[in-house]
Amino acid sequence: MTLQPEPIMRERRQLINLAYRLLGSLADAEDVVQDAYARWYAMSSQEQDAIVVPGAWLTKVVSRLCLNVLSSARARRETYVGEWIPEPLPEPSELGGGIAVDPADRVTLDESVNMAFLVVLDAMTPAERVAFILHDVFRYPFAEVAEIVGRSPAACRQLASSARRRIGAARTPVTPATHQARIVRDFKRAWEAKNIDALVSLLDPGATATGDGGGVVSTLLRPLEGAEQIVRSLVQLESRFRDMTVLERMVNGRPGLIAQQDGVTVSVVAFEVAGDRITHIWAVRNPDKLRSWHQEDQPGRRE
Repeated sequence: MTLQPEPIMRERRQLINLAYRLLGSLADAEDVVQDAYARWYAMSSQEQDAIVVPGAWLTKVVSRLCLNVLSSARARRETYVGEWIPEPLPEPSELGGGIAVDPADRVTLDESVNMAFLVVLDAMTPAERVAFILHDVFRYPFAEVAEIVGRSPAACRQLASSARRRIGAARTPVTPATHQARIVRDFKRAWEAKNIDALVSLLDPGATATGDGGGVVSTLLRPLEGAEQIVRSLVQLESRFRDMTVLERMVNGRPGLIAQQDGVTVSVVAFEVAGDRITHIWAVRNPDKLRSWHQEDQPGRRE
C-alpha cells in the first residue's frame, strides 16, 4: 500500500532542521526539501512501496542534495559581494502575533544553530560538515553517514572528529542567556546614547564585527577587528539608524537585536558573549536572508 501524503509530510520538519544546519540558509533548506519530496512523488507506487523507511530515504536524499549545494556554494561565494553570514532565524515563539505558522517551518533552535556555531560550520569542507551534523547532531551511525557521503565509515569518523576539533577550538564558555540579554541590552543603550566609553567596555579588545548586505544594501564589506575600530564604525552608523526602531529579539536562540523601518525588519544582529564582553557581532542586512522575520513585522506583534 502506498504511503499517503500526510504521514510522509510529517518528516518535513526534521528534514528542514537538518538542511538548515547543513546549508546555513532556510531558503536553500526549503528548496532542497521540496526537491526531495518531488523525487518521492515522481516515483511509482511500486517504487514507493519498496522503500521500507521513507523517512530514512528522504534524509539520505536531502543530505546528498545538501552536499551538492555545499560543493557548488564555494564557487558562488566567490561572486558574493562582501561577507556571507548564515541566514538568521527568529525564535519560534516570535513567529506568532496571532499569525498561524506551519510547525514544519520552525527550525528547532538549540546550540547547533546559534550563529557562532553556524559560522564555524561554514568554514568546514562539505564532507566534514555533513558527517559532523549527521552523526553528532542527528545521531546517525557512521555506516549510514558513509553511504550518504560516499566514503568509508572510518573516513567519516575522521571527518566528524576533525569537525569536532574545529568546533571545540572556537567554542567559548557558555554564558547564561539572562546575562547575555543584559549585555546586549547595555550595548543597545550605550549605542543609542553614543556612550563611547560604555561601548568600548562592553566589547572584548579583540572583538570582530561582520556585516552581510549581499551587494543589495550597504554594509561592511570586510570584518572589523578590535573594539575601538568597531565603536568608531558604530558611532558613524548611529545616524543611519536614528529613524529606525531597534528591538531586543532572540536570534538563532540567543539574545540579539533587530532594526525595523516603517515596521519592516531591515537588519538582524547576532552576538557572541563571553563573560561580560561581546566577542563577535554579525549584522545581516541582505533582505533575501530576512524573509523569516516578516511574521514579526505583522500588526499586533506584542512588544
